[in-house]
Amino acid sequence: MTLDSATPAPPDWYREPLAIGSVRLGSRFNLAPLAGYTNLPFRLSVREIGGVGLCTTDLVNARAIVENLKKTMLLLATDRAERPLFVQIFGSRADEMVAAAKWLVDHDLADGIDINMGCPVRKVVKTGGGSQMMCDTTGATVDLVRRVVEAVPVPVSVKMRLGWDADNLTAPHFAREFERVGVAALTIHGRTREQGFAGGVNHDGIRAVVDAVKRIPVFGNGDVRSVRDAARMIADTGCHGIAIGRGALADPWVFRQFDRWVRTGDPGPRATYAERLAFMRLHLHRLVAWKGGEKAGCVHFRKIATWYTKALRLPKKVQQKLVMLATLAEFEDVIGPFAAGPVPDGWTEYDAQQAHVPVPAGPIAHW
Repeated sequence: MTLDSATPAPPDWYREPLAIGSVRLGSRFNLAPLAGYTNLPFRLSVREIGGVGLCTTDLVNARAIVENLKKTMLLLATDRAERPLFVQIFGSRADEMVAAAKWLVDHDLADGIDINMGCPVRKVVKTGGGSQMMCDTTGATVDLVRRVVEAVPVPVSVKMRLGWDADNLTAPHFAREFERVGVAALTIHGRTREQGFAGGVNHDGIRAVVDAVKRIPVFGNGDVRSVRDAARMIADTGCHGIAIGRGALADPWVFRQFDRWVRTGDPGPRATYAERLAFMRLHLHRLVAWKGGEKAGCVHFRKIATWYTKALRLPKKVQQKLVMLATLAEFEDVIGPFAAGPVPDGWTEYDAQQAHVPVPAGPIAHW
């Protein structure tokens, strides 16, 4: 990854240690939670590359935690090697959110609790959770967060969007109120719920949230895929750190590069072709172990196979085989020739880094 003269240098204070409450971070660059993707296999694999400050789980339904549902327990699987870890919970009932947070701490599954107020998906919003919580400025949302903060001895953070729509940018209001009731950090995605993932990230909106708080760190989030993107996010918003979601799926080495850039001014090299192939193989094997079976792990891998094939510039026929993958032997048969052979024509490190992961499309009300 190379820099150009238009890329601002990081501020000196970015080299200083940062903590969320009592949890000290290894860097200022966090893995943002993404439902269906940021599970244990991916988090652990990214941790091993280095440079991650904090990982957060997929969003987890608070009621499902309380009811001890089997699928939910799988989402909560963790490993000591990936700690510190925050677990993100969602819901609209304070008693369920409190009970879930207590359960997670009592079972030593979380070093911190993250409350989701940013998810725009209909099935979350229609229950009153996710972005819907940003519509209530009467005090109920703040009271729910306060009760969670007071219920657990670990730090509580909140991830939210700028507001429901352009006419209701409530994030600065909530930022002030959340700091007042003891929230330890905020992550702000620079779009409204109405936007979904369309349009550009509003850096001025994130800056307004940074300016609204006095002490707690604010992490900017949205469309950060390169050092240049990170530099602009920091310069424009003054955010204390950055949370990276889909950019990390496309390039798991992004945390190591960003952290090195902050420390030395040089992000260092991108991953090689061989490293990318090895990461894909490791990810698949960990999915199989996590799912408890070869078929189940391979089926889960199918939905992420496309971004790997794009990043590696693999032929269309390879993608077609991987999205129907059923066994590890099939994977090796497909990938073996590329692992043993030369780098495919047309593949470059730059193209791999630019392999974006698709976002939901169509009217947001239908997501």
